[in-house]
Amino acid sequence: MIRAIAIDDEPPALAVIEAFCAQADFITLEKTFTKPAEAQKHLSKFPVDLIFLDIQMPSLSGIDFYKGLKQDMMVIFTTAFTEYAVEGFNLNAIDYLLKPFTYERFLQATLKANEYYNYRNNAATTPQQYLFVRADYRLVKITIADILYVEGLDDYIKIFIQDQKTVVARMTMKSILEKLPAKEFVRVHRSYIVSLRRIDNVRNKVIYTVDKEIPIGGIYEEEFFRQFKR
Repeated sequence: MIRAIAIDDEPPALAVIEAFCAQADFITLEKTFTKPAEAQKHLSKFPVDLIFLDIQMPSLSGIDFYKGLKQDMMVIFTTAFTEYAVEGFNLNAIDYLLKPFTYERFLQATLKANEYYNYRNNAATTPQQYLFVRADYRLVKITIADILYVEGLDDYIKIFIQDQKTVVARMTMKSILEKLPAKEFVRVHRSYIVSLRRIDNVRNKVIYTVDKEIPIGGIYEEEFFRQFKR
């Protein structure tokens, strides 16, 4: 069960979240707050997994509230103002609910939180089958077996996926490589990471995979061939 609290300066908005949480059998809404300061005191003693957090509050904005948290908690922002979406997702929000939202939209956001919660808590004990990246102001789930290769472009990466739209995310090559299984993916160039299982053949320091020719950089050559031969 995901343990959650909700913070909003408007009691009717909290009542909606309470009613929706009661219908979701994987969330326990432990407490609601109209004053951010009271929520901060509560969280310092009783951390939770998820916060439903209004952005536009008179005493303290939800953005500043979340930036001030010392614990690692998931957040779903709720607000009537769309202009906060970009900043919300820069803070690694699970989702962004625009008021007034339906139960179906609420369920979509909380199921995403539940999936990420299970992924994070089971990562050490179960084989890694998928990963989450943030792209297009949302959390995107990608099945690892479907990844063909990754291309680096300055501060962005492009993840090429079997029979799916390419995912563009603001990440470094180093950070995405750390998320991928080391036995299945290898960096072959400063701009490319390839899936070993997706390689068709290798000729003259060029990798051929799904109609794409990927060069092997000099500093990556030894490690690539070691893994490829294995």
